[in-house]
Amino acid sequence: MKVLIIEDEKIAAERLKKMILELYPTYEIVGMLVSVKSSVEWLRSHPEPNVILMDINLADGQSFEIFSAVDVKTPVIFTTAYDEHALKAFKVSSIDYLLKPIKLEELKRAFSKLQSFNDENTRHIESMLKKFSIQTRDYQKRIVIRYGDTIKMVEVSEVAYFYTEDKINYLCTRDDLRYPVDHNLDELDHMLDPTEFLRLTDSLLLIFMPLIRC
Repeated sequence: MKVLIIEDEKIAAERLKKMILELYPTYEIVGMLVSVKSSVEWLRSHPEPNVILMDINLADGQSFEIFSAVDVKTPVIFTTAYDEHALKAFKVSSIDYLLKPIKLEELKRAFSKLQSFNDENTRHIESMLKKFSIQTRDYQKRIVIRYGDTIKMVEVSEVAYFYTEDKINYLCTRDDLRYPVDHNLDELDHMLDPTEFLRLTDSLLLIFMPLIRC
């Protein structure tokens, strides 16, 4: 975990660093900045850390000015001696708002909230990637039919369903034409777009039926 500290009071910054490393010895403090200007310059020239601990009143202004100058996507834990900025803090990328003097337990709780935030984002990203992979995967567009010395191509869009009978797999078109197919239903299950075909099972048949579109 890479942590950036933005705090213009040197003693407060060193205390915060000590508390973080006491709680999480493997965390890395990647920077300790004291002003709006230095923070903007640092964020423009460095990869964003995993979290920023940010005092609100800095040497050259309020830290909210940083968000106007650079697009900050990193979660922020605000630290301040005053509570009148709380509402404004939560309008940006704020995970928590800690009042000075910061207690160890409060800091630990804030990092726990950060972990929950990261876990939720990870689940969301994984869900979106899974959805995207389903939508963009290359599914079978044609089925090769072989009977005797003849080879025929059938467009998947023309298929009504597939079924198994007497251990032979068949394709049935929308025009009620039937052809034997080389692929079994398990193979077809991976070849066909799941948004177009639904697999059903009963004691007699395994059927792929195109989904009805409203």
